[in-house]
Amino acid sequence: MRVATWFAALWLAGCAFAPPAKPPAPPSPQHYAVQPTSVDSAKADGVTQHFSLGARAVPEWWRLYGSDTLNAWVEEGLRNNPSLAATKHTLEAAHQYLRAQVGANMLPTLDAQTQTSRQKAIGFPDFGPPTNLYDIYAGQLSLSYNFDLFGATRHGIEQTAAQVDQQSYQFDAAKRALAANIVIAAINAASLAEQLSTSERLSVLAHQQADLTERAYKLGAASHDDLLSVQQQAASVDTSIPGLRAQAERARHALAVLMGRTPDQAPTNLTLAELHLPTDVPVSVPSELLQQRPDVLAAEAAVHAASAQVGVATANLFPHISLSASLGTAAFKPADVFTAAGSVWSVGVGLTQPIFHGGALMAQRKAAIASYNAALAQYQQAVLNAFQNVADTLTALDQDALTLQAASSQATTAGLAFADTDARYRLGSVSYPETVLSEQHLQSAKLTEIQARAARMTDTAALFQAMGTPPVASAR
Repeated sequence: MRVATWFAALWLAGCAFAPPAKPPAPPSPQHYAVQPTSVDSAKADGVTQHFSLGARAVPEWWRLYGSDTLNAWVEEGLRNNPSLAATKHTLEAAHQYLRAQVGANMLPTLDAQTQTSRQKAIGFPDFGPPTNLYDIYAGQLSLSYNFDLFGATRHGIEQTAAQVDQQSYQFDAAKRALAANIVIAAINAASLAEQLSTSERLSVLAHQQADLTERAYKLGAASHDDLLSVQQQAASVDTSIPGLRAQAERARHALAVLMGRTPDQAPTNLTLAELHLPTDVPVSVPSELLQQRPDVLAAEAAVHAASAQVGVATANLFPHISLSASLGTAAFKPADVFTAAGSVWSVGVGLTQPIFHGGALMAQRKAAIASYNAALAQYQQAVLNAFQNVADTLTALDQDALTLQAASSQATTAGLAFADTDARYRLGSVSYPETVLSEQHLQSAKLTEIQARAARMTDTAALFQAMGTPPVASAR
């Protein structure tokens, strides 16, 4: 009775062999950034973004950009991207490995064996035949089971299950990252194409200005310094165009590969006018954010797996008990195989208590504890990174609106100035060089406006990505 009580106590103690599987409660700041989040952004480009505080993440947020083409690109990427497919297959392999581990370790194993052999044995000298030839026919069923008194098997399966959860969250993160990358790549490609077109127009105007100044210089109406200055400006614009063209091509190539295509099959660029800036953007409270971010949930699953590994290493210090049994038959003639005389069986119980392993088992337990502490620290870092990610994108969006507001105002003023100068030129009150210079100012303002508009769109995508996945779509 005392022995049974001792074993029961040790089995219950196995539940406490591992440290807590859930990490300590993370911090819950009142707001993400240094300054509280504004409910509404500044109005820019005719749009005021509303930040819905306390709202949950949007599953297919890219649809809010209002482009069927963009939606089709994202769906194509989610279907065909090889990296995402590899992550999906890796997750499936992890699921199957978990099933195999449960079947092999939590349930008894039963195997059937058959054997037929013909053997030759040397006989005794001066006694009987010099050799013996005989056949053996045998078959048996073998049953084995390991008693998991101290939780080594249970904790091992728990560790594998937590690792499956971790990979599942990583798969969710990969899907959302791929969608965000496709959206951002599409916006960048559109922006760079428009910047290239504007820069090429600036180059034409710069060369016109240089030609006009050269004529004036020959007539003595402009100084040599004036000529050199406008020629330098034209060369500067020309220098920027090849790099900009390369960036535009690289953006299209990147978009094609994200969609699972070869670079030569890159889709035709969208225009920024075809994309509508989402006006209602969810901003979850910090406590809910951590339940929506796949990277934070993956780090939490890693803590669970590390906790279970400590349980395995601790349980390995205690006895291992196994049961084995076999039932079969063996005979020298096929006709005697299934008779009572040929039956064979065995039953056995094994007990293994580690005594001396050169300190290896204790070192493995200490290593598991250190890995657990590392997983806790990595979880804490993942939480801080999540908060910083949201804070940075909120701050960027706030400033993007102000930047676009100023850029649009500058472009509008430059457009009015050019229209006025062009009208005066047609009436003969100003010279053509003044008109060219005025259009240069307009195109430069448009270039700044394009960059600001694209930055606002990409940072909005980054904020949707930072909000994570709604709990209803969780891997669990």
